[in-house]
Amino acid sequence: MKYEMLYLIDSAVAEEARDATIARFEDLVKSLGGTAVSTDKWGVKKLAYPINYKSEAFYALLTYEADGSFNKELDRVAGITDGVLRRMITKSNA
Repeated sequence: MKYEMLYLIDSAVAEEARDATIARFEDLVKSLGGTAVSTDKWGVKKLAYPINYKSEAFYALLTYEADGSFNKELDRVAGITDGVLRRMITKSNA
């Protein structure tokens, strides 16, 4: 199945640390037997509402292929990763 994870990284995080976080999620997909199709970096955008007193965040969209049981682990890791404000995993129609 094809899935997408949209996640928001705190805009105050340094660029090197942000790139390392993005690479970490791609590597996690590969290490658990999935395929990272692409990562779209949308850049820093204004949030619809403040999250942890922040009004901006860096948006990234990871598209990957894996079986459904993998999503729980990816969501868990994203939830405990420093700098990740929010994340959402959905099934892709593409």
